[in-house]
Amino acid sequence: MELHLWLSLVTICILGALSPGPSLALVIRNTLNGGSQQGYATALSHGFGVALYAAITATGIGIIIVKSPTLYSVIQYAGAAFLLYLGVKALMSKKQSVDLNSNSQHRANITVNGWRDGFLIAFLNPKLAIFFLALFSQFVDENAAWQQKAIMTSTVGFIDALWYIIVAYALSRGPVLEKLKNNSHIIDKITGCFLILLAARVVIN
Repeated sequence: MELHLWLSLVTICILGALSPGPSLALVIRNTLNGGSQQGYATALSHGFGVALYAAITATGIGIIIVKSPTLYSVIQYAGAAFLLYLGVKALMSKKQSVDLNSNSQHRANITVNGWRDGFLIAFLNPKLAIFFLALFSQFVDENAAWQQKAIMTSTVGFIDALWYIIVAYALSRGPVLEKLKNNSHIIDKITGCFLILLAARVVIN
């Protein structure tokens, strides 16, 4: 893959990762409630889910998803149900006391599953298939070698995971984490409403 094409792909992926959405809200919530480890787990599993969708698209299976209304709808509604679950869970959360020692972080980890949440919120988003079909069509043809497709897929997943790792790292630093934890119940309520509205938007559309 030529360098200028790869750099163009990197730029688009960075812009896509930076755009706010349910994934960012989830990383923030899991970092606050589960600590940096759960934030990193959410970031890595989300990057893996995005990379998997990119690989599916690169191999041509993504076209099947897009052109099959039933399959697309099943994935879409499953994603909406998961967003609703996360939203309701966030709304039901209670205010936490600020204690940054390892024991309190361990108790928080019990209620957060970053590996599951990050992967599912990415994989249950069939719009990624449309996005990657549009994106990859600009950089690779159907006869491209597997090495080129592998480079594109790994680039997409790496940039996505790296961005959310940076977010989790920034949020988990001492003063920042303490201030956010003091208002974690408010952030949870806002996040919950946001996720529920996104789920409702999927159903209405």
